[in-house]
Amino acid sequence: MLFDWVYGLFSNDLAIDLGTATTLTYVKGKGIVAHEPSVVAVQKHANTKRVLAVGKEAKEMLGRTPGNIVAIRPMKEGVIADFEVTEAMMRYFITRAHNRQTLVKPRIIICVPSGITEVEKRAVRDSALAAGAREVFLIEEPMAAAIGAGLPITEPGGNMVVDIGGGTAEVAVISLAGIVACKSARVGGDKMDEAIVQHIKRKYNLLIGERTAEKVKIEIGTAAPTDVVMTMEVKGRDLVAGIPKTVVIDSDEIREALSEPVSAIVDAVRQVLERAPPELCADIVDKGIVLTGGGSQLANLDVLLSEETGLPVFLSDEPEFAVVLGSGAALDELDLLREVALS
Repeated sequence: MLFDWVYGLFSNDLAIDLGTATTLTYVKGKGIVAHEPSVVAVQKHANTKRVLAVGKEAKEMLGRTPGNIVAIRPMKEGVIADFEVTEAMMRYFITRAHNRQTLVKPRIIICVPSGITEVEKRAVRDSALAAGAREVFLIEEPMAAAIGAGLPITEPGGNMVVDIGGGTAEVAVISLAGIVACKSARVGGDKMDEAIVQHIKRKYNLLIGERTAEKVKIEIGTAAPTDVVMTMEVKGRDLVAGIPKTVVIDSDEIREALSEPVSAIVDAVRQVLERAPPELCADIVDKGIVLTGGGSQLANLDVLLSEETGLPVFLSDEPEFAVVLGSGAALDELDLLREVALS
């Protein structure tokens, strides 16, 4: 008990949105203190791994490292793929949030996909405890996103949220602080980037990297047709000649390339609407669907979803931060946290 009190004195409780693409850290009383890519650069020696860089610095190294250095993304489709590296990454974010103080054992809330298995839950818990947490709460991403988007989740009414991250798209109907119907589709920003890489490889015999594909998606990617066709220059390696080459691509072909991951998200929304009780569906007709997550910023995605479902669709104010702000709000209200946290 005394230790708890001492640790409590030194620590600020944290909320971590441990995403496939980016990790956001929220400190109680300070707000969001870190917004970094979920990438760790590791140097391999015989049987040991040494962490060289985490976050932005490590992302700069993606696809550009010599043989003994690897830039690893330890999260795949919303869950831990590399336990050791995830632990190192979390330790980095925890110490950074506490200005490198070591006598710190914070309470941590971590956001996880709604379709997470017991084994995956344990992996997240264990790596947070190993990284120095004194207590770990897990909260489902759509629930945190709904709180962050300002939806009245504790009231008896249907709220529908679609949270599209790097690895997963989480669709949920929430009422009375509980998830009534949900679907976690393992499709998100990463699958979109992959689709762009494959399209450019097929059509132009040009190989581009992940970072270039992400840039294309942000600059000219759309989910529904736009009035003006946008174009962009893309540089990569010619697969036939083996030398660097530049091609010009347009937004129409990128829209077609993205059609598969986008329709998987639309299908997930349809399935959840089919499973939701009729009373809650009636509420959703009035309130509409709220989009959160970095992937929801794909141009015209709200337009397409609205066309496909016939419901009003809104993008939340700060879609990328909705999940971490929601879990941060739960830190301030412990009663709400106990209600929404996973056992």
